[in-house]
Amino acid sequence: MASLASIHRAGNSILSPSHFKLRKFPSTNPPFKSLCSYAPTNNTGPKVNQRSQHNPQSKPPFLRNKNNKFQNEKNNHLLTTKPNETSPPPNVDLMGLCNEGKIQEVIELMSRGVKAEYGIFDILLSSCGNLKKVEIGKKVHQLLIRSDYNGDVELGYKLVEMYVKCGSMRDARRVFDRMRKRKLGLWHLMINGYANYGKGDDGLLLFEQMMKLGLLPNGETFTAVLSACASAEAVEKGLIYFESMKNEFKIVPGIEHYIGVVDVLGKSGHLNEAMEFIENMPIEPTAQIWENLANLARIHGDIELEDRAEEFLAKFFPSRASTNNLPTPLPKRHSSINMLEGKNDKINEYRNTNPYKGDAYEKLKGLNGQMREAGYVPDTRYVLHDIDQEAKEQALMYHSERLAIAYGLISTPARTTLRIIKNLRICGDCHNAIKIMSRIVGRELIVRDNKRFHHFKDGKCSCGDYW
Repeated sequence: MASLASIHRAGNSILSPSHFKLRKFPSTNPPFKSLCSYAPTNNTGPKVNQRSQHNPQSKPPFLRNKNNKFQNEKNNHLLTTKPNETSPPPNVDLMGLCNEGKIQEVIELMSRGVKAEYGIFDILLSSCGNLKKVEIGKKVHQLLIRSDYNGDVELGYKLVEMYVKCGSMRDARRVFDRMRKRKLGLWHLMINGYANYGKGDDGLLLFEQMMKLGLLPNGETFTAVLSACASAEAVEKGLIYFESMKNEFKIVPGIEHYIGVVDVLGKSGHLNEAMEFIENMPIEPTAQIWENLANLARIHGDIELEDRAEEFLAKFFPSRASTNNLPTPLPKRHSSINMLEGKNDKINEYRNTNPYKGDAYEKLKGLNGQMREAGYVPDTRYVLHDIDQEAKEQALMYHSERLAIAYGLISTPARTTLRIIKNLRICGDCHNAIKIMSRIVGRELIVRDNKRFHHFKDGKCSCGDYW
């Protein structure tokens, strides 16, 4: 049974002696003691106020009712107080809860003192990373710090990986810098993370720090470094590192390294040099190389090179050559799914089924007018249906990621960062539109598609218009 002190701490201040005061009424009866001053009687002690103890009806009505009220409130509180509010419940199967996907419940139990094994932290960090839930991941991080596994190298790697997957490179770097032992794979993870989120310069600085510490790079290291060079548009450095890999470290380039060089050249706009590099490769170009070149040419508006790359790509996928001759399917409902991550780690899902219903659509219409004034021109190349120009522009306006952003704008406080999770790759027109949106609304808009994170802020994207 809870003590009076514990009940008082729980918020039942009525039972606190300092708050319990009786009004004085004239009476011929002996003075009454307050409820909190009663103690169990014994046979040897003096009998105080015996008449009022054995005959409750002899008490004045106001005190009898008040005492009953206090006792009822006390009993109700004791009945409703859960014994596991301050102590962890026994025999909790955390692993079973993890397997059922009840991550939040596991974290709450651990916060109340349930001890977790090594494997639980492993699963929690992986789940937070895969679900891109950085706020929940931070809670797991705090629990890990207070656990017996704080400082474990493998869990440290998982923690950095979780933050990288969630797009929080600042938190990832804090953990990385505090780790006593850092394996080569951890350096690769950080360099790739910087490259993916448009911070290639930071990735290259980290690589230089790694070299100063005397760590020997391998093929995977140079794949990450070339990715960072492409992100930073550091063409000269990228070519130097590629030659250094072959001549200084005697690493035979793989197809991933050739793809990296094509990206380094192409992202910076050196498309002809990229094509020349492909033609002089000592190995046969793969479909991925031609697909990368076609994407780069599309981004930079080189239609001729894009068509040429598509021709080579058609050799790997013959069905693509006749795609334009196929009958255009009837317009269908959009199947893309967007999730807007809001407060308290809640995620709302929106499906684009009716482009003329709801406040989000009205908000999007108004925003579209502002975007046009800011210089937005719809790129209808991304609409594959055989419809007129006006219908194509309207179809672009109601792409699902834009609807999710519009809903976020009307349902969250001003200046709040919006996080959109998309199950498809973002189209080029939406990418350009969201850049302009971020400048108009003055917010950071983070969009995660099936390829990478895009951090839109002040009219710019972290990917540098390459994804």
